[in-house]
Amino acid sequence: MAFDLILRNARLGSGDASRGTADIAVADGHIAAIAPRISGDGENVDADGHFVSPGLVESHFHLDKSRILDRVAPLPDRRATDHMARTSAIKHTFTVEDVYARARGTLEQCLLNGVGHMRTHVEVDPNVGLRGYEAVERLAKDYAWGLDLQLCVFLQEGWTNVPGAEANVLAALKRGAPVVGGAPRYDADGPGQIRRIFALAREFDVDVDIHLDGGYTTHDMAIHLVCDLTDQIGWGQRVAIGHGNKYSCLPPAELAALGRRLADSGVAVSVLPATDLFTSGRHLEHSVIRGVADANALVAQGANCSIATNNVLNPFTPYGDCSLVRIANLYANVVQRGTDEDLSECFAMLTDRPARILRRTDYGIAVGNPADFVVWNAKTPAEVVATVAPPVTGFKRGRRVFTREMPTLHRP
Repeated sequence: MAFDLILRNARLGSGDASRGTADIAVADGHIAAIAPRISGDGENVDADGHFVSPGLVESHFHLDKSRILDRVAPLPDRRATDHMARTSAIKHTFTVEDVYARARGTLEQCLLNGVGHMRTHVEVDPNVGLRGYEAVERLAKDYAWGLDLQLCVFLQEGWTNVPGAEANVLAALKRGAPVVGGAPRYDADGPGQIRRIFALAREFDVDVDIHLDGGYTTHDMAIHLVCDLTDQIGWGQRVAIGHGNKYSCLPPAELAALGRRLADSGVAVSVLPATDLFTSGRHLEHSVIRGVADANALVAQGANCSIATNNVLNPFTPYGDCSLVRIANLYANVVQRGTDEDLSECFAMLTDRPARILRRTDYGIAVGNPADFVVWNAKTPAEVVATVAPPVTGFKRGRRVFTREMPTLHRP
């Protein structure tokens, strides 16, 4: 039988050596067969017993404001918190071509690190209008060969208190944006913004993804309103929130109760370690709080969670190499999760779990699904996270997207 591709000697699932390896046959961009040994013609690629996963999923990203660190004013001091103001001050200079070029550079770096799906938030505040949205919308079409890119339209700098701002959100939703979000922390009426987001989600039949509960006080968390509204309009499994810094400040019993509430309502949480670490605890001079929610604890109560990058090289996160695995390793260090079970769950929060947030029903290495997979320089998902293992090669719908040269030690 003729196939387009046969990936041989792939270690699947948990990477358990007792299960042996398998071959994956690809035809017409989809997985045609998975078996210990597949006979047939076609291109052969040897995974050499390495762990093979589906493509990684970035569930919370900001392509439109990546790589702007060289343009913004420097931090006035190490404890400054004016990240949004410094970003806002230059957004009027963004052009479609500028956003496209910066986002393309970031997107290509993500591809080289094994990302196959992404949800990116796109700001449409009046000082940028729809320029960023137009650029990222075009990028999604141009790079569909390597990545499925989902756009979430939102207002970063206020909604109910900014005359005319909503018109840009409506314009993007009418253009087909599949997700609507917001940042109620920066709104004069945060609860009002949340209610408006859910009203638009129902009107346009789109998903919800809100920047929520940043900070360190726990008496004023907005997640309960989000869960209430999710229940009221029947939007379970269609709602996610990003950050959740406040959850890191909850005692274990209260965190567990929150996990159960999230599970019951079908609201997911994307934890953003790099940004949350950089922006949290700036009011403290010592014993600084970490501000990174323990997603493993929420998952243990039935909630769905993911780990994501959020920002790259901008005031909110002035570093980043687009390695989602490195972000997961950072997260595991911060929340002190180190068992094989914990680290395997961290890898799931880069793959299966965020795929559920993006509602990808065709995700995973199974017959009939798109042939999207990555070969890792590791034997198990836990080892990938523990060692920040590099991806060796990756495929999208059976087409090779990238290859990395493995390092060679030149002995004397």
